[in-house]
Amino acid sequence: MALDGAFLYAVKAELMPLIGGRVDKIHQPSREEVVISLRTREGGKKLYISANAGSARVHLTEKSVDNPQTPPMFCMLLRKHIGSGKLVDIRQDGLERILFLDFECVNELGDIVTVTLACEIMGRCSNLIVINHEGRVIDSIKRVDEEMSRERMVLPGMKYTLPPRDDRLNFLTAEPEHIIERLRSVGTAELSKALIRTFEGISPILAREWTFFAGRGAHLESGSVDGDQLDRLLFAIKRTREQLLSGDCCFSSVSDKEGQLKDFSFVHLSQFGTLMYTKELPSASELLDYFYYERDRAARTKQRANDLFKLLVNLTDRISRRISVQRGELSECAQKEYYKLCGDLISANMYRIQKGDSSAMLENFYDENCPVIDIKLDVRKTPSQNAQHYYSEYKKCVTAEEKLAVQIEKGEEELQYIDSVFDSLTRASTENDISQLRLELREQGYIRASGGKAKPPKALPPIEYRSSDGFTILVGRNNYQNDKLSLKFAEKSDMWLHTQTITGSHVIIVTEGETPPDSTIEEAAVIAAVNSRGKDSNLVPVDYCLARYVKKPSGAKPGKVIFTNYKTAFVKPDTELEQRLRVKP
Repeated sequence: MALDGAFLYAVKAELMPLIGGRVDKIHQPSREEVVISLRTREGGKKLYISANAGSARVHLTEKSVDNPQTPPMFCMLLRKHIGSGKLVDIRQDGLERILFLDFECVNELGDIVTVTLACEIMGRCSNLIVINHEGRVIDSIKRVDEEMSRERMVLPGMKYTLPPRDDRLNFLTAEPEHIIERLRSVGTAELSKALIRTFEGISPILAREWTFFAGRGAHLESGSVDGDQLDRLLFAIKRTREQLLSGDCCFSSVSDKEGQLKDFSFVHLSQFGTLMYTKELPSASELLDYFYYERDRAARTKQRANDLFKLLVNLTDRISRRISVQRGELSECAQKEYYKLCGDLISANMYRIQKGDSSAMLENFYDENCPVIDIKLDVRKTPSQNAQHYYSEYKKCVTAEEKLAVQIEKGEEELQYIDSVFDSLTRASTENDISQLRLELREQGYIRASGGKAKPPKALPPIEYRSSDGFTILVGRNNYQNDKLSLKFAEKSDMWLHTQTITGSHVIIVTEGETPPDSTIEEAAVIAAVNSRGKDSNLVPVDYCLARYVKKPSGAKPGKVIFTNYKTAFVKPDTELEQRLRVKP
């Protein structure tokens, strides 16, 4: 991630108005994160600090986090040493990834002392260290002993020392001739990597952006940069310096076409072209708040969805095995006509059969050629009892065939329903979506209800789109919402769409009595294809009809409907079109 020393410099500039504020509350939501609330002239502010290896950062936050009932020991230590303290300074050594927060506090003897909070934002080596006025470590959120690091230990009572530091240039103060000289000394290497070795506090994404500008998108080596390319590189560095010093930064995050957040920066990013989506935010703190919250939310959503994925896979396997066994039993019922034939032949030829016979060679008078059939008999039974045995087997097959056909049909419908829930789960983007699916499975009896009456999750509205012609298009998030959207919300004149023989969401074009143009129907069909199991196919058939022709069979599973008077459109799923037409909440 791009939380480098340069980005931390931008964060520091946003935190400077906090100077003079007093510590109001201190919380530690988890083992590696701390939230400090301060009272300032502009009102209450919350400072978020994380030492987590994958999401280390410091910034202002507006998010509310749950705190443990019993505060951890490090939280109690912070309350003791900087509680009610006054923030008097925020320091950064060059572009190192460390912010020093100096608090003016009163110690146990009543003396005014300075306690420093060192926020080291350094990946897996990130830490939050409390330092007294003598420069000694009071404690840290992560203690580092000799077994963990021989170069630098962080333990209570030890003298605080800075982490090992390479000899690199600060691009905020370095002169152009020094930059050129240092680049030449790096040797031949990819230019972006050479820039990282040359400057402190820059991330790979910033180095690649400078390289992209210098080479106009072409690959560059440090040893071959000269002339116009070198001038463009120096200009890009100078422009970034001016943006950072003046505070005129472009805080933006980048995400792939699936919506997964990949990186962020304080400069406008051109290196990705149309391969990535860019979202700009007004400040560094808001960008970090948004980026990590959304990324962690996606991770939490995926983790919560894993148990449902496992449940649905197990249900699918179990139902498929049951259907396979039932089909095997159904195939055995094909012998029923043979059993009836044997019973009839034995009944017609009882005078030729004796008790104790193991078989009987009898002519099949149902066939015009009267072929002889060898019928096995039970030596312990009379001819009449043998005939009744075959009739009994015939009746068993008839009954089994009728029941198995019904059970197989129900099993296939159940399998289709589980597949529809699975499809909805693959497209679930929020924890609320997952909670709705969990509630649906619980009400259908697939998940055991927990003890007590839990508050049901708040239902989200359907996903909304706006066609190029201005028509509203609504898409159901799950089976319950599909039913509600198609059978209760939709007017009779609205247009209903669904992928043909493929599980997916119900789609409604709100017509308000008008006839939607073909372009809107085509766009709605594309949206239906994207919101279905066939989103990765080259061509998807989508059925559409007026909502008045959509009915729900009695006793059908959620999301199951029947429809008539329909037409079929064949469309290619287009994720870019779907994203462009989507109305942002």
